[in-house]
Amino acid sequence: MFYDSAMNPLINPIFLHGCVASIQFLFLIVLFITWVWKRFKLDQTLVPKQSSGCLFYKQTLFCSLVLSLFNLVLCFFNNFYWYRNGWTDEKIVTLLNALLGALVWLFVSVYLHTLVSNSSTGSRKYPSVMRVWWVFFFTVSCYSLVVDYVYYKKTQDLVSMLFVSDSVSSFMGLFLCFVGLSYKTEEESQSNNLEEPLLSSGVSRGGVASTYENASFYSLLTFSWMNSVIAKGNKKTLDLEDVPQLAKIDSVKEVYPVLLNKVESLGNGGNQITAFGLTKALLYIVWKDVAITGLLALVTSLTSFVGPYLIEAFVQYLDGQRDYKHQGFVLVAAFLVSKVIGCFTQRHWYFKLQQAGIRARSAVVAMIYQKGLTISGQSKQGNSSGEIINFMAVDAERIGDYAWYMHDFWIVLVQVGVALWLLYRNLGLAFIASLIATILVLLANIPLGNIQEKLQDDLMKSKDKRMKSTSEILRNMRILKLQGWEMKFLSKVTKLRDEEQGALKKYMYTLSMTSFIFWGAPIIVAVATFATCLFAGIPLESGKVLSALATFKILQEPIYNLPDSVSVFFQTKVSLDRIATYLRLNDIDSSAVSKVSRGSSETAVEIINGNFSWDSNASSNPTLKDINIRVNHGMRVAVCGTVGSGKSSLLSCILGEVSKISGSVKVEGSKAYVAQSAWIQSGKIEDNILFGREMDRERYEKVLEACSLKKDLEILSFGDQTVIGERGINLSGGQKQRIQIARALYQDADIYLFDDPFSAVDAHTGSHLFKECMLQFLDSKTVVYITHQVEFLPAADLILVLRDGRITQAGKYNDLLSSGSDFMDLVGAHKEALSAIDSMGTTVDQEQTGSSKKNTNDDQNGKSDDSSGTKAQLVQEEEREKGRVGFSVYWKYVTTAYGGALAPLILLVVILFQVLQIGSNYWMAWASPVSASDPAPVTSSTLIIVYVALSAGCALCVLARGLLIATMAYKAATILFHQMHLAIFRSPMSFFDSTPSGRILNRASTDQSAVDLQIPYQVASFVFAIIQLLGIIAVMSQCAWQVIVIFIPVAGMCVWLQQYYLPSAREMSRLVGVCKGPVIQNFSETISGSTTIRSFDQQARFQDTNLKLNDDFSRPKFHAAAAMEWLGIRLDMLSSFTFAVFLIFLVSIPEGTIDASIAGLAATYGLTLNNLQGWAVWTLTNLENKIISVERIFQYSSIPSEPPLIIESNRPDDQWPSQGEVDIRHLQVRYAPHMPLVLRGLTCTFTGGKKTGIVGRTGSGKSTLIQTLFRLVEPAAGQILIDGINISTIGLHDLRSRLSIIPQDPTMFEGTIRSNLDPLEEYTDDKIWEALDKCQLGEEVRSKEGKLDSPVTENGENWSVGQRQLVCLGRVLLKKSKVLVLDEATASVDTATDGMIQQTLAKHFTDSTVIMIAHRITSVLDSDMVLVLEQGLIEEYDSPTKLLEDKSSSFAKLVAEYSMRSSSSYENLAAT
Repeated sequence: MFYDSAMNPLINPIFLHGCVASIQFLFLIVLFITWVWKRFKLDQTLVPKQSSGCLFYKQTLFCSLVLSLFNLVLCFFNNFYWYRNGWTDEKIVTLLNALLGALVWLFVSVYLHTLVSNSSTGSRKYPSVMRVWWVFFFTVSCYSLVVDYVYYKKTQDLVSMLFVSDSVSSFMGLFLCFVGLSYKTEEESQSNNLEEPLLSSGVSRGGVASTYENASFYSLLTFSWMNSVIAKGNKKTLDLEDVPQLAKIDSVKEVYPVLLNKVESLGNGGNQITAFGLTKALLYIVWKDVAITGLLALVTSLTSFVGPYLIEAFVQYLDGQRDYKHQGFVLVAAFLVSKVIGCFTQRHWYFKLQQAGIRARSAVVAMIYQKGLTISGQSKQGNSSGEIINFMAVDAERIGDYAWYMHDFWIVLVQVGVALWLLYRNLGLAFIASLIATILVLLANIPLGNIQEKLQDDLMKSKDKRMKSTSEILRNMRILKLQGWEMKFLSKVTKLRDEEQGALKKYMYTLSMTSFIFWGAPIIVAVATFATCLFAGIPLESGKVLSALATFKILQEPIYNLPDSVSVFFQTKVSLDRIATYLRLNDIDSSAVSKVSRGSSETAVEIINGNFSWDSNASSNPTLKDINIRVNHGMRVAVCGTVGSGKSSLLSCILGEVSKISGSVKVEGSKAYVAQSAWIQSGKIEDNILFGREMDRERYEKVLEACSLKKDLEILSFGDQTVIGERGINLSGGQKQRIQIARALYQDADIYLFDDPFSAVDAHTGSHLFKECMLQFLDSKTVVYITHQVEFLPAADLILVLRDGRITQAGKYNDLLSSGSDFMDLVGAHKEALSAIDSMGTTVDQEQTGSSKKNTNDDQNGKSDDSSGTKAQLVQEEEREKGRVGFSVYWKYVTTAYGGALAPLILLVVILFQVLQIGSNYWMAWASPVSASDPAPVTSSTLIIVYVALSAGCALCVLARGLLIATMAYKAATILFHQMHLAIFRSPMSFFDSTPSGRILNRASTDQSAVDLQIPYQVASFVFAIIQLLGIIAVMSQCAWQVIVIFIPVAGMCVWLQQYYLPSAREMSRLVGVCKGPVIQNFSETISGSTTIRSFDQQARFQDTNLKLNDDFSRPKFHAAAAMEWLGIRLDMLSSFTFAVFLIFLVSIPEGTIDASIAGLAATYGLTLNNLQGWAVWTLTNLENKIISVERIFQYSSIPSEPPLIIESNRPDDQWPSQGEVDIRHLQVRYAPHMPLVLRGLTCTFTGGKKTGIVGRTGSGKSTLIQTLFRLVEPAAGQILIDGINISTIGLHDLRSRLSIIPQDPTMFEGTIRSNLDPLEEYTDDKIWEALDKCQLGEEVRSKEGKLDSPVTENGENWSVGQRQLVCLGRVLLKKSKVLVLDEATASVDTATDGMIQQTLAKHFTDSTVIMIAHRITSVLDSDMVLVLEQGLIEEYDSPTKLLEDKSSSFAKLVAEYSMRSSSSYENLAAT
């Protein structure tokens, strides 16, 4: 009895603590009111959030939490005390004091947290109410300590619990007093703020310095170096610049050179590398991490067996068999220490492995990229860009992910070995049955592993084919929409997906069988072991049974993970094989061209006896034969010849792109190259022109002037800062080509190689470019140019005429005219075209020429009107959802398949499994005697029969669960795939213009893969983990319900920690998704422009860009992994604390209060508590991260669609259009709501059956008019009528299928000649042959082995550009529409072929309306009408004859310009 009524109440500890309890209660109410008032005031004033400047904030918060926990533990000790000694009113006071203390300090912690979350800029002090409380608390604690001492002296009766409580409170109170009475001054905080920029000045632009690199040991141990990132993520949405930089050792810039050297040393220069060699090289860069994680894995595995080892002794202790005093507390300490060590080692094991994986992935991606820069053209033909992108997006990712599974194979052996030893110790020779059962289960892996590897391989191959096709379709979506073919090509992708789904379905059901076998594994092993004990007469005591059950539970994880490990091992092996095969492909032969620096001789380019072939194996039939040329410095060399004669190949052999069979090539000086098909990087126009060089403003301005880009840049809203869409999508063909030329000019190289760049620009600009660039800007340079325009030939010092891969003639213009027929054929066709101008009676006098020149200058410098509309870039930054993933996303996903009907079934099966599993273990614990001397409650046979029955029920539930999940997952993946692809294919062209294909491909590959194979299992795992967790809590609470009092606050803290962590984790995961797009897009651009990159010797700069993008991708990935372990380690500590309190409770209660077997069962379940809690949070976080893929797919499934393909109520009749009259009324067009108008009010009529030519300088709106005719762009105002029908009122398919077009960029798709001419399979072979003959390709195709089934490679690379244009002509000849549009269709062919195309069209489209955009003036001279556009307005519209009669008309000036440049004036100009 503590309370003595005679004693002065002021020195009675019990009375004192009663008073303190009352004051605490009052303080709690005051604090609550203060908090509510502050919250209300804060909401009213909307104070901006910022980090608190309060002194020692973290330590104060920690102090409060410790005091709360300490009081909670005291409360429990009091509770246990009652069990033993009964309880009194005084003890209730003590208990109440402890309970209120716990609540008060918990509330103080919450109050401090809200304080820091919402602190305003002014306050640096803690609130007065807090400081007063801390001073009071310290004073009372010190006084209480003195009273305890006085009481002890007086009564010799020390109340130990109160003494400990008051000692801890005094110590903590001292610290809180110090904090409360000190605070930062305003000046200090400002000076701290001033220091911050200086501290971070060493950080590279766009990020925070690495917190990992400079962290202390304690910080590394507890992952506290992540605190700043997680705290920031709670205050704002994280952006990439908020994520710290990688440590040096993790940066790909450090890792990649090491891997490259190792690969080269192992593979004789890199080209002989095997998958095994690549593995060795990768291990070399991560071996330290592998060794450390191996050690950590071993320690983790050994500590996991401490629990099962001690459980029997624990049950015996609870049953009353005590070996020594305090044995119970020693056992609790052993349990706790092993748990804590296991937690720390496991967390660091997982983190280190992921760190190694990220490092390996980055290095592999860098190697794949480097290979993309050096791979030869022939090798590239065998691997499409889609496949190569897959190496980077999927295979490298898989190699990085394999790190997780690296130690699984040997760890299984350690775990099985320790488990068998434990079983032998408990159950004697029955362990042999366990061993045999385990071996049988492991052997079942072999056939399953083989099946999974094969299915995985099939899945990857079919995915590659689908991605290859999708990539090609996205690149050419404009053509598909113009032709009305997009739905046919969607069905092609769907067909490839069906193939992939076949493999996916088999793979999923195999996976569910695997999971059935391995969830059943511990059940099989347990049944085999206990049955053997029964038959061998080995007594089963509950302690031994529980130890065995705990051992089987630990064995379950490695055995369950083993099939995963086997499957991932084979997947990774497949990926390593694929990457090694790719790395072994032939590179461009760097020795093919002998490169010499400028100044050693007069020769710039020399080829002696050169034989070259694109196919290095086909040396019998080279592409170029017996090439002998010598070009001196300063010479201008023109290359001409018919389509397919080998002109581009000649430039390629100077660049070293073609395999050299024999001969020698020497190039002296630096090179610049302009490709025939413009290659433009997405990014600013300025960056495209500078192309890695420093800005020299004077030279830059001269280059813009020479390439007539100044006026274009004035029209663009952002000038040269305009961001170009992917592949220059928001530029016209001419603008792209001129930017390419500007890039070459700015480089100031010695040798310039031009592959017919003037064909893509109009006649006026072409002549300006030739004069300004070739004759003036590059006056002193060596220039080799291919051209189809005969008028550019006289200016050349040397003309090379090619035919069938040979140089048939070489010499000056006039010399060649008098010799040989090849050159005469080309010039003859041109002269014929010119005579058309003469026949129209146009005289070109000097005055006219002068006015034309003057017009050119005016044209270049004239300011355009200010464009209406707000300014905005076409390509916007990738959208990403912010904040938490809405419940609607989960709900939509779960209800996608069968309306969600399978979800409740899966839930039911999982609950049933958990009930049966707990039931079977409960049965074994209850039905086994505690010791050999106790009687058994049931017979041995009953014991085993009931256990087998319950276990069989468990196994069946696992099978049902696996099959139901596979069915649901497969169905959901299929539906989501079709929804997204339909939305993408039906989206308007503006979507493709403003969305880089890398973004779309990322969703079609990475996100779709996640939906196929990861998300369904993540959802199921989370549900499973939660139900198992509830099962454990139920078992532990059934044994000792008081533990719920601990569970509730700990569970609350776990949820709070998880909620605190999730915003950062979620945003980092989203950043990983967003940062992957640029890596893929940059790679995709590099592959398509590798020739240009190599010709400028810019490989190193592009590799640097790739390394930077790679690190930007790794940064959020690395920190997301660390954040996961940050959370894990804290949750582990909380669950270890819960488990320890539970065990203390069990050893503290009086003997015999509860059944020792059931208490042992609860302890056995408690052993897995932290693993399961970690697993539940990990699966939830992973699910939140992965479900973002579903969110991204839903995002693309709801893209606004184009108008309907067919409007049933308004379908034109089958004969429409019968006349072909096109009536344009007040037409206004803009590409996007935020962009300026491109066409600004056109009104004109194209008469049916007539030929109309459209001319105008580049960017005047010619191609936009055509796009509006096909409704790729919808009019902003006005309308277009065809035969009286407003085209905006009918279905898109009805419109586009009745019109024909030969587009500006000739496009062919991978497949055959037949599938390229007739993708909709509407025509017979005879019709196709007829069309081929008409377009002069009949002989060419007949000479090929496959005839109509001759292969066409990706982008039609194995056909020349001219031949591709002829195939486009073949398509329209097959379709034979009433309205035909030619969009600069003859730009890529020589004059003779152009003439042939014009004759073919004139012959077969006599009664059709032909609308023709042309750069060759001769092409439009025989038109019935000519429309001249200027800056989106009609400048002139009349017959060519009338326009030519008016010498001041723009058209007359264009014709005069053309005639002038076609005479020998260029030759004269060149001579001056």
